[in-house]
Amino acid sequence: MDRTPRGSDARLPTGAAIVAFHESCFGRAGWPADETAVAAAVESATRSAGGSADPATGDRPAPDAPAGMLWQWIATNHRYNCLLWAEEDLARRTRVSDSDIAANKRNIDGFNQARNDATERVDELLLVALGLVDRESAANDAPVSTPGPGARLNSETAGSMIDRLSILALKVHAMDLQTRRTDVDDAHREASKARLERLRMQRDDLAGCYDRLIEDCRAGRAYFKVYRQFKMYNDPRFNPALVAEATKGMKETKGTRA
Repeated sequence: MDRTPRGSDARLPTGAAIVAFHESCFGRAGWPADETAVAAAVESATRSAGGSADPATGDRPAPDAPAGMLWQWIATNHRYNCLLWAEEDLARRTRVSDSDIAANKRNIDGFNQARNDATERVDELLLVALGLVDRESAANDAPVSTPGPGARLNSETAGSMIDRLSILALKVHAMDLQTRRTDVDDAHREASKARLERLRMQRDDLAGCYDRLIEDCRAGRAYFKVYRQFKMYNDPRFNPALVAEATKGMKETKGTRA
């Protein structure tokens, strides 16, 4: 069985690094629509994870390939959460056509699927790096977990925590903008400031929980699994409404030919 030893030197991101990465993305020109902005964010995060620059030359270590792949999927998850957030706002409009809202809904479904897919990729890479899954089965529908004896199963995955940190980053960013509005009264801004502090505290708490889970996994005290979402509503093979629609279409086509 091919597996990375538990406690390997894989450069796994800390909660603080993930929070900082999410925050930095909002300041990048073109984020989240422009893929070059996403690539630049990944490159920056990967190089930062590589370690400090050589004091003599100023050179940083070469980017670590597994770390780069992990940051790629963390960025992809964050990107689709950002796109999803904007699309959810558009879907709440009341003075546009039904077709506009239908288009928003279809975009929401696609972004949500991509966000969940990215979360699963993050879990796969983390578990391989931690030596807690059989590498060959990690991307399958039923990955084989390889925890040590006595390790507790954590109900939430590290990838899902990173996904939640992304959503909290969006909430913090949006609430911070509310504190800066000039078209509202002081009461609105003060209420927004209080909520902003609460959101930041919640994010700090979650980042700490993520760090402790990774630490416990490294020490053999805990493990988590890749949980496949198996979203059925986007799959024409499993969504009963889509199956019925396709069946009806086939019958109508046969009737026309007859």
